[in-house]
Amino acid sequence: MIRSVICDDEAATVNIIRYYIESKNFPLEIIGTAENGRDALALIQKTKPNLVFMDIHMPYMDGFQVIQSIENCKVIIVTAYDSFEYAQKALRAGVCDIIAKPIDFEQLEQAIYRAIGWRVTPNESVNAIIEFINSHYKEKIELAQLAQLTFSTQSYITRLFKKHMNMTIISYVHMVRVEKSIELVESKKMSLQEAAEEVGYGNLKNYYKYFKLYKGQTPAAYFRELNNKGFEK
Repeated sequence: MIRSVICDDEAATVNIIRYYIESKNFPLEIIGTAENGRDALALIQKTKPNLVFMDIHMPYMDGFQVIQSIENCKVIIVTAYDSFEYAQKALRAGVCDIIAKPIDFEQLEQAIYRAIGWRVTPNESVNAIIEFINSHYKEKIELAQLAQLTFSTQSYITRLFKKHMNMTIISYVHMVRVEKSIELVESKKMSLQEAAEEVGYGNLKNYYKYFKLYKGQTPAAYFRELNNKGFEK
């Protein structure tokens, strides 16, 4: 489960987010809530969540002050203030997404998908496999492991996964590895060699093969294009 906290001084907002997460069976565990910035910072530092829902305007410390004091967790900002200035500041702070109050459930759902990096299906076994892969993509993943995880046969989970995800399990593993490698190159400034090794590829040949398969171009071409887009902005 993805450890999450909700930091908002409005009890109604906290309850809405909690209710929607639980009703949709998202793989998120709400491990705490806070109603002011000071308590939010203490909660995050103590529990070390993976995902934080953060209001901007709270007593004692605002959301941006809290965000600047934490690391190693993804943040979705929840705010009643819709302005370009806030959006710019949020991007500079490295938040995943911004959702507006009153909360739109579709917007909340899409923000969660983007933050956790994968979508949730209606099938619990497929969701369990997806969560396992996203946590263990660096390792060698065997069908036998996944079958044991879901109390199913290998042939059954293979068919089930293809039905709900429209791709094979091994294809999904490689897709996750490629996406994670891009994050490492962009955020950690790793070399392609370092990123490839970090996500589980023993050699660059395999990494290049799957990168081109899922991105349609070589890593060099992909990052060159990405840098050019950033320069144009």
